[in-house]
Amino acid sequence: MRTASPAAQRVTRTGILLALMLFAIVPLLSMFTTALAAPGSTPQGLSWPAHPHWHNFVDAWGAANFLALFRSSALIVLGVVPATVAMATAAGYAFAQLKVPGGKVIYALMLVGLTLPVEALITPLYYDIQSLNLLGTRLAIVLPLIGLLMPFGIFWMRAHFLSAEAALTEAAKIDGANTWQTFRRIHLPLATSAWSALSVLFFLATWNQYLLPLVLVDDPTKRTVAGGLGAFQGQYGTDIVLLCAGSLLIITPSLVIFLIFQRNFVKALLQGAVK
Repeated sequence: MRTASPAAQRVTRTGILLALMLFAIVPLLSMFTTALAAPGSTPQGLSWPAHPHWHNFVDAWGAANFLALFRSSALIVLGVVPATVAMATAAGYAFAQLKVPGGKVIYALMLVGLTLPVEALITPLYYDIQSLNLLGTRLAIVLPLIGLLMPFGIFWMRAHFLSAEAALTEAAKIDGANTWQTFRRIHLPLATSAWSALSVLFFLATWNQYLLPLVLVDDPTKRTVAGGLGAFQGQYGTDIVLLCAGSLLIITPSLVIFLIFQRNFVKALLQGAVK
């Protein structure tokens, strides 16, 4: 059986990449053109409006009070991402490199958390947060998110530390370094791409969180920006144009963060394959 030539393989790979790019970009272009349509209209398909209404973005910003929502989302992200990444990194190192008593059982229980959907936990979470007198506060979002994101964070960081060279740890022990020094001075710097990519994933998960803020917080200004989309849904319909404009405003920070850290993200994904 003849194998395809290198040129044919390149053409195939390029075609697949272009198809995937179109699959991701076309919906964004459709949202963008819809956001520039006349207010109150219902555009059909992907078409550039004859008279673009750029002020729709300003109207959407004011209608949903995005300034307060962006501030609230930033506070929630600062409460969730650094704490979760730090704890997941430490726990992942412990499960991978240290002899933790009952570590395999604990890790297996952690993996169970990956199988539990948020929707199944929202009712008990509500009563737990109510018993702590935290309903209506940003902590009602921060604390559950830390717990919900932790299993994946531990799984991600443990996979990285399992691929670390054992010789580095042995050399550190010979030089007199204790466990904490070995972790902080050797393994943590080498894991920069892994925990920075994890930070990006956690940022996206927190920034786009919709269900928890909607259920646990009554004040719209204390929710995430995703909660602002409800401002465009009325009793008898939805303003599609402003909804698309608001959606683009929400996803812009996520795109910027991903573009800035995409090198670390790709590097973390390829580490195991390269090794």
